[in-house]
Amino acid sequence: LVAAVMRGRRDGFGPLRAARGILLAAAVLVALGLLSLATPAVLGEEYGYATHSVSVLKFAWYALLLPATVVLVRSGAEARPLYAGVVAWSTVATAVGALQFLGLVSEFEGRRPGQREPSIVGIHDFAALSGAALTLGLAGLAFGAVRPLGPRWTTVAISVGGLGVVLSGALTGAAGVWRAVAAILLLARSRGTVGRRQVAVTAAVVLTVTAGTMLMRATAIERFAEFVGLRDRVEDTGVESYAHRTLLAYIGMRIWLDHPVAGVGWQASSEDWAYEPYLRDARERFPDEPDQAFPSPAHRWGVQNLYLQVLADTGVIGFAALVALFAAAIRAAARGARGSPVPVVGLAWLLVAAGVWAGIGLVPGIPLDALTWLALGLVTVRG
Repeated sequence: LVAAVMRGRRDGFGPLRAARGILLAAAVLVALGLLSLATPAVLGEEYGYATHSVSVLKFAWYALLLPATVVLVRSGAEARPLYAGVVAWSTVATAVGALQFLGLVSEFEGRRPGQREPSIVGIHDFAALSGAALTLGLAGLAFGAVRPLGPRWTTVAISVGGLGVVLSGALTGAAGVWRAVAAILLLARSRGTVGRRQVAVTAAVVLTVTAGTMLMRATAIERFAEFVGLRDRVEDTGVESYAHRTLLAYIGMRIWLDHPVAGVGWQASSEDWAYEPYLRDARERFPDEPDQAFPSPAHRWGVQNLYLQVLADTGVIGFAALVALFAAAIRAAARGARGSPVPVVGLAWLLVAAGVWAGIGLVPGIPLDALTWLALGLVTVRG
């Protein structure tokens, strides 16, 4: 922010005017988050105002990365230090994740080799960082002579980013990569820079990464198949990821349906009074799930899906603001891609982050949060 102010004083704040649509949508979303702190009082419910106020203020604080990026990054050349930083940190994170997978380095809960790894940031953030590096490399492959990085950096980005996505084992990250790659190829085709060879290589990379990620989550996928009745349950395995998320999504939808306009308040979906009215119905709907899977004072799971949590916490008003922000970003990227690959990279990063957000709720102040706002700033670059 200090650097952005200094740059603006020297060269002007003109880029902010050009990005006013995205900035306005972001400001509305942040304002709704702040206003939603008052919703529990309107509903007459108790609420941890101190904790949730810090949370929403951290969300607003990280949102300032958006205007800072708009002011600081005005061309492809000025984006390269950011690209290099992402690839460098992805290399570090993937190296640590690989050592954790081999059992040579401890992760947060000790040495647990042969499974999905959090590296130095956590499962979801590792997936987001790796997906950002991977799609940056694939954008370089698609845009040829106007690639955002040189050939060597492009190869490194694809290699470490792809391996990192696999090691994170986040299928939401892989899904985000698929959407990002579709956008990259579509926008590169509009510029005439992508040919059959690039498409074939890109498809091979993405299919390999997806297969590796699914292999990492094979057990979880099998348990989910049992949960939805596609195969017989072979054993009682406790809380399983996808079944658990389905249960929490059900509770989140019930909260929203009873509070459709303004929701229950920022992160209030994890409060006892918000989820308890639906526990009985949830237990009847998911009778095979263990007690630990259901939210309780000892396990405030929350909704664990950004989009459903936005609906539950801020209602259709907040969800509309989120959709408007994403729509403004897609429109800006489509327009900017005609003159620069930077907006394409921004859109790719945003779509990767959007995928990962499907597996985690409103947690401000994490790398995924930062990547989202940086991406929103990059889609406005026109140089």
